Amino acid sequence: MSKIYNYSAFYVSEPFSESSLGAHASKDFCYYNLLKAWKGSDNSFPFNNAHDTTYNVRDNSDWELTLKPRLHTRLRNSRNIILFLSQNTSNSKALREEIEYGINTLNLPVIVVYPDLKTTKDIRNSTNSNFSTTVINLWNNLPVFRDSKSKVPVLHIPMDKEIIKRALNNVDFRVNSGKTPDDYYYNS
Repeated sequence: MSKIYNYSAFYVSEPFSESSLGAHASKDFCYYNLLKAWKGSDNSFPFNNAHDTTYNVRDNSDWELTLKPRLHTRLRNSRNIILFLSQNTSNSKALREEIEYGINTLNLPVIVVYPDLKTTKDIRNSTNSNFSTTVINLWNNLPVFRDSKSKVPVLHIPMDKEIIKRALNNVDFRVNSGKTPDDYYYNS
C-alpha cells in the first residue's frame, strides 16, 4: 500500500448514520470532521482518511454482515488509529470493536487526541511525568483501550492542529515501525 491511511475512531450514538443530524451533533464526530476540513483546505495536511477506502454504510445495516466487516477492512487499510477520547466518549459497540480489532489483531499504533485538552502540558501530571488524572479518567470511558494500549505504541496529544500534523508525520506511530509498545507524549 503506497498511501498511508489513518483510521479515525470516535464515539457517536448508535445506530450511526452519517447523514443524520444526530451524528453531526456528536462532538467526537465533529472532531473527526475537523480533520477532514483541515485536509480539504490544505492538501499537505497529512491526514488520509481510511473511511474513504470503502463505501458508506447505513444505520440499518446488519452488524455482523456489513458494519463489522467494513470496519475491519478500513482498519486493515490503515497504518494507525487516531482515537478521539473526550468527556463525551462512550463505550459503544462500534468503538470497542474498532479498538479491539485495531490494537489486538492488527497491532496498529494509536494517536490519542484529547479534544478537551489544549496543550501538551495538560496531558501530564504537573509534578511528575505521569499522566494527569484527567487523562487517566478518560481512559476509563473506553476500557478496551485502557486495557489494550500497552500492546502498541500510543502517542497522547491535545487537540491542536500543528501537534496533530506533527503526530501524523511521525513514522514511529505507524504499523511495523519498530517503536516499542508504550505510552508517549510530546514535551512541547
